[in-house]
Amino acid sequence: LFGRDTDGRNLLISLMLAFIPAVIIGVAIEKPIKSNLLNVGPVIGAWVVGGLLLLYLAPKIKADRPGLSITHIRPKQALIIGCAQVLAMWPGTSRSLVTILAALAIGMTLAAAVEFSFLLGLMTLGAATLYETATNGSTVIDAYGWLNPLVGLIFAFIFAALAVKWMVTWLQTRSLAIFGWERLAVASVSIGLLIAGTI
Repeated sequence: LFGRDTDGRNLLISLMLAFIPAVIIGVAIEKPIKSNLLNVGPVIGAWVVGGLLLLYLAPKIKADRPGLSITHIRPKQALIIGCAQVLAMWPGTSRSLVTILAALAIGMTLAAAVEFSFLLGLMTLGAATLYETATNGSTVIDAYGWLNPLVGLIFAFIFAALAVKWMVTWLQTRSLAIFGWERLAVASVSIGLLIAGTI
């Protein structure tokens, strides 16, 4: 990403452009989201909508579909993915889901969409971690010290990279539909618990 390679430079620019909407819009709507959407109803709604969307789109998404690689995205396309990522600020919405679907919509291959989503997630979540540390860092450090959060971040990165590698391989022969069913199952259980008064 940081060398003289043209493809690496293009990828870095695309990631930065895709990251911008989350910063600008995210900062503007952070407080309203925390005030109004952090409860069971909006979360379950997001699970249901995401699940149904995946079940509808999964048959149309082929692992061997031709398309763009992660190093051949135009600036406008990167911004589209970034704007889609803002939707994930709604609690219960999968950031990976919306960015992968947006990447597929602008013409990327399935493998490239998964990889770009992962790299964008690293940049976004890393920035969010730094922001939270800057605003609430003293509380975290007082509770856990420096070492525990640092070790957690390192292991999170390692296992996330392994998960992406596994998913790219797994999706070569399987459908995204299973993730749609998973979201609907979790939503159904949550609705049942809500009706029972457990949550």
